[in-house]
Amino acid sequence: MTTRQSDWLGLQGRVCAVTGAASGIGAATARELAAAGAKVALLDRDAKGAETLSAELNAAGATTLAVQCDIASEAAVQTAARTVQQKLGPCYALINNAGMLRPGGLSDVSLDDWNAVLAVNLTGYLLCARAFAVQMREAGTGSIVNVASISALTPQSASGAYSASKAGVLLMSRQMAVEWGAQGIRSNAICPGMIRTSLSAKFYEVPGFEAKRAAVTASRRVGEPQDIADVAVFLASPRSAYVNGAELSVDGGMSSMLMDMVPRPGFNTTA
Repeated sequence: MTTRQSDWLGLQGRVCAVTGAASGIGAATARELAAAGAKVALLDRDAKGAETLSAELNAAGATTLAVQCDIASEAAVQTAARTVQQKLGPCYALINNAGMLRPGGLSDVSLDDWNAVLAVNLTGYLLCARAFAVQMREAGTGSIVNVASISALTPQSASGAYSASKAGVLLMSRQMAVEWGAQGIRSNAICPGMIRTSLSAKFYEVPGFEAKRAAVTASRRVGEPQDIADVAVFLASPRSAYVNGAELSVDGGMSSMLMDMVPRPGFNTTA
């Protein structure tokens, strides 16, 4: 990790908390925040994974803290928020990223699986936002970035509560912006799409799968966690100070490809 020479993002010395920081989008975001000079709290249920990344970043000159936290537990979130404030200082930015998927059709997904997904993907976001917003409110400034999904915008069959939970994140993110904006707290959402993460890793082992996914994006490639991290760090930073209540799709242009997927002999090559 190389810390940037200039503080263009305005994150030098600011405390940023990332949930689901041990891997995937969360880890990439934590790395990017550290490179921008922020003090980074790595929250994850995977204590070993968070500690390994924290040690790596600290050895490279960053200031980070690994905190084991199940964001579905209010008590665990409150404890994590206090620990971050005591050891790093008051939180300036929260990246709500931790998530889970338990697939199943709406007619047969178990209620336990449905509730488990909502507890992490939606309620967990609220618990973290409320806990860290206390510190932001006291400082009079703060930024919350909620990682949703393109599944929040378009239904996806057999995804259990995942799409519903992410759709809830979008509305909740806007509600946070409306309710907390006057207190100096911004809230924005990112809708990643076609990103190679641990949730989709096995899919890419299927021959030809990646090519098919790349073909439905305008950029003709599958996204990487870094693609989301770059956007998350910008939205977290003071450089996006007048961006509030926004929802940004980061999907390589997939959401613009619908009409090109309709067969038109002699015109398109994607259908």
